[in-house]
Amino acid sequence: MVQVRVPPGALQFSAYNLGYVMPKVIDRNPKAVGERSEAQVLAKFLRAGKVVLTPFGDSQRYDMALDEGGGRFVRVQCKTGRLHKGVIEFPACSTNWNKGTTRDYRDDIEVFAVYVPDTDKMYIVPVDVVGKKSGSLRINPAKNGQQKNVRMASEFEFRGLEATRCD
Repeated sequence: MVQVRVPPGALQFSAYNLGYVMPKVIDRNPKAVGERSEAQVLAKFLRAGKVVLTPFGDSQRYDMALDEGGGRFVRVQCKTGRLHKGVIEFPACSTNWNKGTTRDYRDDIEVFAVYVPDTDKMYIVPVDVVGKKSGSLRINPAKNGQQKNVRMASEFEFRGLEATRCD
């Protein structure tokens, strides 16, 4: 048997859902993870026929904007969602690690596009329905039956060609 050494950051292949072979990315650098999520969000929007605008550089508070027609634009901040115990969790703020400060996205964006690598699904979440620091979406109902202040992921799931507007 021949062994191949895989350098850090390279793609490694493994069996995935329904027998398809999908690349398993090794690099867990936070910037690289965010870039992969942003690429997935962009691809899903484009496949759905959305007109996507991207700002030059990375100095804006949004990652992309959707041209919804009629002069209406929706600013989008892409986030990577983590699936943990039936809940998708994602940051709803940016962090300046040098200064030790955080800043929420209110007034800077209209929606978060949350990509979850574990499920390959994307959720469109209005900025005003999550907290200033973090957001969460439930995959399954709470075991204790709580319904108040619970956001079900299914209500925010981006359904590709079925989706008409993101606002």
